[in-house]
Amino acid sequence: MSQNTVDRTNPVDHRAVVESVRSARSFELELPIVGSIPVPPPEQIAYFAVMGLMVAFEIIEWPVAVTIAAGHLLATEQHNHVLEEIGEALEGV
Repeated sequence: MSQNTVDRTNPVDHRAVVESVRSARSFELELPIVGSIPVPPPEQIAYFAVMGLMVAFEIIEWPVAVTIAAGHLLATEQHNHVLEEIGEALEGV
């Protein structure tokens, strides 16, 4: 079988594949009273840490930082939504 042909004898649950990729990039922290808290990926932690440092050193004002952080979160959520739609589209192939 060549590399460009699709093996239809072994169907793949693309939605499960997308979900496993998303879950592999995140984990939860279990706290005694609070319960489980999702921890963002390291690059998001670094992004928000830099934003916090820029506010702390008064490079940018806190309302600007909040607006930028909200935009970043919305863009990340949109990216995740696109991945889910790609998985659903591939499921129909």
